[in-house]
Amino acid sequence: MPLVNKFYKKLYLALSRRFPSLYYYCCKRKALVKFFIAGTLASSVDLFFLFIFHGLFSLGIVLSTSLSFLLSFLVSFYLQKLWTFRNEEEKAPRQLVLYLLNSFLSLNLNGIFMHLLVTQLGIWYLLSQIIVNLLLGMLNFFIYKFIIFINDNEINCEPIAAD
Repeated sequence: MPLVNKFYKKLYLALSRRFPSLYYYCCKRKALVKFFIAGTLASSVDLFFLFIFHGLFSLGIVLSTSLSFLLSFLVSFYLQKLWTFRNEEEKAPRQLVLYLLNSFLSLNLNGIFMHLLVTQLGIWYLLSQIIVNLLLGMLNFFIYKFIIFINDNEINCEPIAAD
């Protein structure tokens, strides 16, 4: 987590100095910005380990995607729990189960929406996936914030001091 916090602090420090109005806008939506960064990191972990398992170690594609999904799932869970929503309560097993159930729900909704957009509406599959990812990302953000990692911490939008 220290590496992520260091990157995040540098990003906000640069924003607060160079673009104060953008900094304030992002600060008021801090959880959403962190959610996006954590999701990007988890997706990067997924792709990285998929390449390692399948591309370098020549494991089967199903095994490789399963292992890389599992690793990215754990990274995503802990980043969302401890960094994005600052939820340090001792409810990790319950939250992990809810997070996993939400992931399976999202997977099924992804399939349903992709089928509707591509097969029924004739929208290009990559554009469809972008649309579905945006919709599911918004849904997941609210599920994480208000159901899984409930957090009422007050937001401080004072500029971050340099170390």
